[in-house]
Amino acid sequence: MRCLFSNKDAANALQRIANRTEGKSQQKTIQTVETILETIRLEGDQALIKYTELFDGFTPRPLFVEEETISKAWEETNESLKDALKLAHSRIKDFHKHQKPKDLLIKGTHGEILGRRWKPVEKAGIYIPGGRACYPSTVLMNAIPAQVAGVKELIMVSPANSQGKINNVVLAAAHMVGIKKVLRIGGAQAIGAMAFGTETIDKVDVITGPGNIYVTLAKKSVYGRVGIDSLAGPSEVLIIADNSANLKEVAADLLAQAEHDPLASSILLTTNIELANNISNEIRNQLKNHPRAEICLQSLKEWGLIVVCGNIDECIALSDKFAPEHLELQVENPKLISNKVTNAGAIFIGKWTPEAVGDYLAGPNHTLPTSGTARFSGALSVETFMKNTSIIEFNQNAFKNTASEIQELALSEGLFSHSESIRLRHERSEINPS
Repeated sequence: MRCLFSNKDAANALQRIANRTEGKSQQKTIQTVETILETIRLEGDQALIKYTELFDGFTPRPLFVEEETISKAWEETNESLKDALKLAHSRIKDFHKHQKPKDLLIKGTHGEILGRRWKPVEKAGIYIPGGRACYPSTVLMNAIPAQVAGVKELIMVSPANSQGKINNVVLAAAHMVGIKKVLRIGGAQAIGAMAFGTETIDKVDVITGPGNIYVTLAKKSVYGRVGIDSLAGPSEVLIIADNSANLKEVAADLLAQAEHDPLASSILLTTNIELANNISNEIRNQLKNHPRAEICLQSLKEWGLIVVCGNIDECIALSDKFAPEHLELQVENPKLISNKVTNAGAIFIGKWTPEAVGDYLAGPNHTLPTSGTARFSGALSVETFMKNTSIIEFNQNAFKNTASEIQELALSEGLFSHSESIRLRHERSEINPS
């Protein structure tokens, strides 16, 4: 991990991290994704089978995991893990129930009624990553808000291994939340199948869930045909720490991010020079016999960063510019500091709140904006699976009280018939005022 003392150098280094998935090589990836999507659109199931054979090394017949296999995965899960999944489910559901938006209805001063009505989408698809790790927590974080929203049908897609099997714990989580349709397909082809539909797969209205660059670019391409949650990049944590921070805990939290992926980023902004000087050695100690040491080392070498700041306000300024997905505040008076933060996907306040509690069962969603997008977006929520409709009802009195102004605005835009639609009614209201 690089250690920097200059705010200017730190700002440049943070910008480099934020842009880590951009570059010339992405254009080739975009072309590949577009080809895959178009082939799925034209050839449906056959294309899904072809791409799965090519990329994952097995023939997905059938495309869907049998319901018996899903329920059996739950039966085979040990009781302590079942209890953990149940607790996570309960806490996540309880939190998201409070997010459900309420309909709005306002009576205007002249008799008009104005409102906004919320309804869930009919069908949603959730993408659960595979590959380097399994993510039952992501099943919960995507399925539960959809169910709270009232979505009638959920389809889950997840890449299987070369034997055509999806991780048992992921299937167990799917069973617990009641998902019956699980497609053992991953990558851009899975996104295409949900966006366009195939002979056996219904197209959905919204697609959520993180994935690799192919999944992300596919979601970007199909947006507009379907809704999406966000364009998730590699995960990141930024820790602000002062003299009160614990060396071993900070190191463990940085590694907790690094072990996700070689592109994951772990950043420490600190006013504690001693912590900055000792953190690398502590990380090396914790990597001894670490099961994912190679991934951690790749991540930390390329995308790890330590910055020594003159004060906490400098740390906050750099953090806000970076807009981290996860922000840990391991400082004195963390609540006070949290109020000064503007841009972050999630803020973890104090030494007893490592990112891991939010990843699994705190309650708020762990699907968060990455790569600086916390400047303008937030976590996946119940509203992701809902749409709102404006409600407008004018009575005669409300119409008469606004008619001349509407005509003025319409004519200012050169829209004659807009004005006429008002004038004709206004004349009728003058003849028949009741």
